[in-house]
Amino acid sequence: MKASAGTAVFLLAIGQTLTYAGVYYAFPALLPDLQAATGWTVAQLAWGPTLGFLVMAALTPFTGRLVDRGLGGEMLTYAPILAALGVAALGLARSPLEWLLIWAVIGAAQACCLYESCFAFLTRRLGEDARGAITKVTLVAGFAGTLAFPLGNAFGAALGGQAALFAFAGLVLLAAPLNAVAVRQLRRLQRAGLAQPPEAPGALRAALRRPGFWAISAMFAMVYLNHGILLTYVLLLFEDRGASVALATIAAASIGPSQVFGRLLLLFNHARIGNGRALMLSLTGVCLAGAALIAAGVAPVLIFLFAALQGAGAGLTSILRPLLIADILGRRGFGAISGAVAVAPILASAGAPSIGAGLLHWGGPGMIYGFCLALALGALGIAGLLLGRK
Repeated sequence: MKASAGTAVFLLAIGQTLTYAGVYYAFPALLPDLQAATGWTVAQLAWGPTLGFLVMAALTPFTGRLVDRGLGGEMLTYAPILAALGVAALGLARSPLEWLLIWAVIGAAQACCLYESCFAFLTRRLGEDARGAITKVTLVAGFAGTLAFPLGNAFGAALGGQAALFAFAGLVLLAAPLNAVAVRQLRRLQRAGLAQPPEAPGALRAALRRPGFWAISAMFAMVYLNHGILLTYVLLLFEDRGASVALATIAAASIGPSQVFGRLLLLFNHARIGNGRALMLSLTGVCLAGAALIAAGVAPVLIFLFAALQGAGAGLTSILRPLLIADILGRRGFGAISGAVAVAPILASAGAPSIGAGLLHWGGPGMIYGFCLALALGALGIAGLLLGRK
């Protein structure tokens, strides 16, 4: 990868870190404080991110096509500004209805500036070099949770749940200029002939006719639902396992470094491991994480083993999804195909807070543990079938 491309990729990685910390992780990091500040139920609060992800799912196929048409840079530059305004507005919401409407706006911004658009943009601009660039972005962005949970604990205690959202909005706003510089640098590379964007009329229709498309969608939907539920309620679940608030916060913050560690293992061992084997290892890790969380009821210190396995296993899927799409479905029309594949995982993320709230209501934390373990085992089974057919 050229030096200027490396600098641009690093800037995009910082931008993704700030955006994920300020939008995606702000809700779970502040959930107890938001309940205290608003007096709303967990379910009422959870419907906000759920709606945001539903809007994101509806728009992602469209934003993927916009990337294919050369507008990915504009989305990465301006959408973080809209996301920051949305997060700040959440701090002013005075009713569950206002909370929901603001999250709908945030969902539109997420569709334009999170991983899907970023990875499609990199794939379009860098071609074969995109694999290394995507890995590097996820390595840095893996620290988003590590940044968000301690900040959420500090901001929530000092400012209260809703006021703390203004601080998180500031994090997101910082991403816009970083992304803008990165986009300019990568476009200079393309003008210099160092990257050739693919053109692929009809590629999405062809992909939709292949079983691999639906297997990838279902598999990652299960993983994202598993991870979304566990991440949203991680502090509550850790406390249910007998951990103190301080210990639960430390363990939750360690999920991010675990994601980075798993991605580093893939980066340094990619030639020996390969994408298929890495997928099986990552999903096995998520399954073992579910077992560790159940066992933590006997030994609360096992929440750190859960954080390590869940972080490393689920963290790898962020890299492996675009790589598997390229391996199995091809690079032609990558933006549109990747956006279509992303609908199911995004819908899963959308449903995760509300499904988790329902599970808590109907069966308590125990139902979450069993349900999430079943999801992980299901994803592992689909992966085995998918790679066996490849």
